[in-house]
Amino acid sequence: MFETSPLRHVSFRRFYIGSVAVALGYTMQATVAAWLMATLTPSALMVALVQTASTAPSLLFGLLAGSLADIVDRRKIILVTQLILLAATAALGVGAMLGLLGPAALLAGTFLIGAGFTLYLPAQQASINDLVARADLPRALGLGAVAFNLARAVGPALAGALAAWLGSGSALLASALFFLVMIVAVRGWQSAPLSIPGVPETLLSGILSGLRYARHSPPMLALIVRNLSFCICASALWALLPVIARDQLGFGAGGFGLLFASFGTGAIIGALSIPRQLHRVSLNTVVSAGVVLWAIATLLIAATHTTAIALASACAAGVAWVSVLASLSAGTQSTAPAWVRARAVAMGLVAMQTSLALGSVLWGWLASAEGTRVALSVSAGTMLVLLALSYRVRVRMGDEADVTPSLQLPDLAIAVEPLPDDGPVLIQVEYQISPENREAFLGAIQSIEPTRRRNGASNWRVFRDLGEDGRFVERFIITSWAEYVRLRTRMTVTDRQIQERVGQFQRPGVAIRISRLIGATSRDAFPTAGDASSD
Repeated sequence: MFETSPLRHVSFRRFYIGSVAVALGYTMQATVAAWLMATLTPSALMVALVQTASTAPSLLFGLLAGSLADIVDRRKIILVTQLILLAATAALGVGAMLGLLGPAALLAGTFLIGAGFTLYLPAQQASINDLVARADLPRALGLGAVAFNLARAVGPALAGALAAWLGSGSALLASALFFLVMIVAVRGWQSAPLSIPGVPETLLSGILSGLRYARHSPPMLALIVRNLSFCICASALWALLPVIARDQLGFGAGGFGLLFASFGTGAIIGALSIPRQLHRVSLNTVVSAGVVLWAIATLLIAATHTTAIALASACAAGVAWVSVLASLSAGTQSTAPAWVRARAVAMGLVAMQTSLALGSVLWGWLASAEGTRVALSVSAGTMLVLLALSYRVRVRMGDEADVTPSLQLPDLAIAVEPLPDDGPVLIQVEYQISPENREAFLGAIQSIEPTRRRNGASNWRVFRDLGEDGRFVERFIITSWAEYVRLRTRMTVTDRQIQERVGQFQRPGVAIRISRLIGATSRDAFPTAGDASSD
C-alpha cells in the first residue's frame, strides 16, 4: 500500500505529518478554549461565542485567504500563519497559567487563531497539487480527510486529558507546540513558481477574478451548487446531534462521545475508500451515493431508540460526509487551473461554512417548533429532493487539458508597452466565413464566450458586418492592460482547442485578424497594436 500511496514522496510525507499536527493543535485549542470559557464565566452565551469566534473568520476572510494563496508564495503563507497560531495559542496558555486571561481576551485570541487557520487552509489544500502527481491527487486528498477527522476525534480527547492533568494553560501550551511541526516540514520546501507571471493581482481583484471564474465555469459552478445543497441539509444532524444523544437516546457525556467517535470512524473509512471509488465510478456517482447514504442514515437516527442502530447510522453518516465533501474537493482541485486553485478551494470552504451556519439556525428553529425527529426527517427529505432537482448538475473530475497552460503565445507586436493600469482594452477578432459554414461557425463560437469571461473578459459579443458579406467580428473588453496580459497566460489547453475548432471554419487562405485597442488619453502618442496570429 505504501508503494502506491502519495506518502512514498518524502516532500508530501513531511507536509502530511505537518498537516496532521496543525489539525491536532487547532482542534485541541478550540476544545480547551470552550472549557476555559466555561470556567471563567457562567454565561452560556459567552461559551457559545467561543465557537462563533473560531468559525466566523472562515466566513469573513475565506475568499481573501484564497486570493492571497494564489497571489503570494504559499510556503510563506503557511509559515506566517503557523507562527501566528503558535504565538496566539501560547499567549492564551501563558495568560491562563498566570490568571490574567479574561473572557474578552479569550474570545479575541480564539478569533485570531481562527483567522490564522482560515488563511492557512486554502494555501495548504492548494499546495497538495504541487507535491503529488495528478494521478495521486484523490489519494492525497483522502489522506487529508483522514487526518482532519482523526484530529477531530483525537484532539478533543487529548486536550481534555491534558487540561485535567496539567491545567488549561498547560494544555494550550501543548497544543501550540503542534504548530512547530508544520514550520519544520516546510522550512526546506522549494516553492512552486507563480502560476501567472507579470504584474500580480491585488487581493480585491483576485477575489473578483476568482468569483468571475466560478461564475463562468460550469464544472466549478456545479461543484459549488452540490456543496451548498448537501451541507445546508447535512447541518441538521450536526446541529441536533447533542439533543438526539441527550433526549432521544438517553446518553450522557460518554454516550455522546461514543456517538461522535462512531461518526469519526465512518469518516476515516470513507476517506480511505475514496480513491478506489473514484477509480471505479464517476465523481458524480460517488457524490450522489454519498448524499443518499447520508439521508438514509439521518432517517434511521431520527427513528431509532436503539443504541446499536444509532451508532451504526452515525458511522454511515461519517462515511457519507467524507465521501461527498472529499470527493467534491478532489473535483475542485482537478478542475481549477493553478492560477485560481486556492480561490476555488476557498469558495468551497466558504460555501460549506455558510451552509452549515445558516442550516443550523433553520433546523434548530424547526426542531424547537416541531421536534427533533421532524427536523431530521425534513432535512433528509429536502436533501433527496434537491438531489433530484439537481440531476442535470453533474460534477466530474477535470481533465489534464482543463488545467494545463496552453503553449506560449507569440510576443505582442507593440511599439510601446502600455502601463499595467492603462485600459480598458478592446479586442477584436475578425473572421471570414463562407456561406456554407456560417451556421456551424455561429454555433461553435458560442463555446468561446465562457473561456474569455472566466479568464478576465467582459461584454463579449459576436457581430456580423452589414457591409461585407461573411465577415464576423468577436469583440470583448478587459479592464486593464495587466489583466489582458494575465488573460493570455491563463488560457489552458482546453481553451486553445476550443479556439482551434472555431478557427477551422475560417475561409481558406485568409488569416484571422486580431486588433488590440486601448482606451486613449491625452498622453497617448503611439500607434495602436497591430495584428498577431493568435490571442
